[in-house]
Amino acid sequence: MDEEILEIKKYPDPVLKKNSQPVEVFDEELAKFVEKLFASMHAHDGVGLAAPQVGVLKKIAVVEYEGKSYILINPKVVDQKGTQEGEEGCLSFPGIYANVLRPQWVKIETQDLKGEVQTLEGEGYVARAFLHEMDHLNGKLFMDYLSNLKRNAIKKKISKNTGGHF
Repeated sequence: MDEEILEIKKYPDPVLKKNSQPVEVFDEELAKFVEKLFASMHAHDGVGLAAPQVGVLKKIAVVEYEGKSYILINPKVVDQKGTQEGEEGCLSFPGIYANVLRPQWVKIETQDLKGEVQTLEGEGYVARAFLHEMDHLNGKLFMDYLSNLKRNAIKKKISKNTGGHF
């Protein structure tokens, strides 16, 4: 399988803070892009990847957990319950992890590769992954949930890791 591996944009790339546009055309090109997202996510040992993370401002994300694959196109949260706190990382923040508070359960409406509307439910880690990737589609990053103190510590660590290029 010689899937093209897409370059993952790293923070502070400005594309990560931009809003994505809805997908309106459901064709072979979309299906190929979703395949590339999955291949790129696997190549970087991720559990989710959103189009903005590879520089494409479209409302498309993929999640894979415990052998189950999810394609999220134009996803919207329709219901959520409970709360959970857990560690999150992000392929756009290599080596950076922080605890984030999220709903314990979520129901989303999304579209499949043919444009058909589907309802998906996720609990625990899957709910966290759905919401993390959906945030990317709206220019929101997991560090946006953190206190200023923790956010500044992450920025300092990234700056140090990139030789001060920030």
